[in-house]
Amino acid sequence: MEGEADRSDASADASALRKKHLAMLERLSNRHQSRPDKPDPPPASSSSSSFESTSSFLSLFGESRRSIESRLAQCRLADPSLLKLHFDEISASIADLEKLVAESSYYLPSYEVRSSLKTISDLKQALDTLSSELIPKKKFSFKNKPARKEPTAPSLKGADAENCDSMPAAKGGSLAVAVPDSPGFRNRANEVLAKDVRGLEVGEFTLSDLESCEVRLIGCARALFVHRLRNCRVYAGPVTGSVLIEEAENCVFLLASHQIRIHNAKASDFYLRVRSRPIIEDCSGVRFAPYRLHYRGIERDLEDAGLGEEAGNWSKVDDFKWLRAAQSPNWSVLPEDERIETVDISDLSA
Repeated sequence: MEGEADRSDASADASALRKKHLAMLERLSNRHQSRPDKPDPPPASSSSSSFESTSSFLSLFGESRRSIESRLAQCRLADPSLLKLHFDEISASIADLEKLVAESSYYLPSYEVRSSLKTISDLKQALDTLSSELIPKKKFSFKNKPARKEPTAPSLKGADAENCDSMPAAKGGSLAVAVPDSPGFRNRANEVLAKDVRGLEVGEFTLSDLESCEVRLIGCARALFVHRLRNCRVYAGPVTGSVLIEEAENCVFLLASHQIRIHNAKASDFYLRVRSRPIIEDCSGVRFAPYRLHYRGIERDLEDAGLGEEAGNWSKVDDFKWLRAAQSPNWSVLPEDERIETVDISDLSA
């Protein structure tokens, strides 16, 4: 009975922390939308507010980290039949923490961002190691694997293409952080996937496990999450918050956002308009150029998102895994003669 009570208390603590995460993310999103369009630095009078925001972030981040570490330790004492549930909950908490850092990075000092990302990386590694130790007989995944389908199986069409909600499993034995359960396109191949995101109630959109697809997103979203794309082209309207990209190979992205973080991308091109420096980690062969997307009404959407002016940050990339003063060899500016022409997606079905 005492063990059940402890598990109940831990679950309640995790739920409370996730609610704090979501509340803070909502405040940060509202702050993004209320900021002026000009990319000039804030006046000196705002330094107190910035300090308070950083203090609040560090307090919540520390509390969340300690909770995750405590739950990792408790897994060794958990009922084996409940281990997967515990791992799911911890994975979701790590994903929330990573999202919190991304949403907060525009006002945090760079060393705080680096330290927070290192902590998240350590938590992922600890969870990976623990899951391999406690569940050694089969590959661990955070979500139930969908039934295996033959490559020739028919794909979803119409409304199902816009609301496909199956969750991907870990690939190649690696540990995958839970993909956000938001509207999006998942587990698709060789298709044109189009969506007007202006009517999304939650404001978030997810692209996950796509191969050889062309994605067209019109309108403003609050956040865009990209997981495991290969040989894809993604044309997206402005994002008022953050774009988080995890695993992309041989892809082309046209993105406009306040903050863009790219992890584990290879041989991909990024055409960006961004209010802060793009962040890359564990990337190779990625190239950058200015945003080249058009659809009817995009100018107004860019203004509404605070992205009406080109700040030139697309070429000021921060490689968080390259600490030397010399230019990182993992990214480069895309030569002008190799850049694509402006892409027009006004007709979503074209």
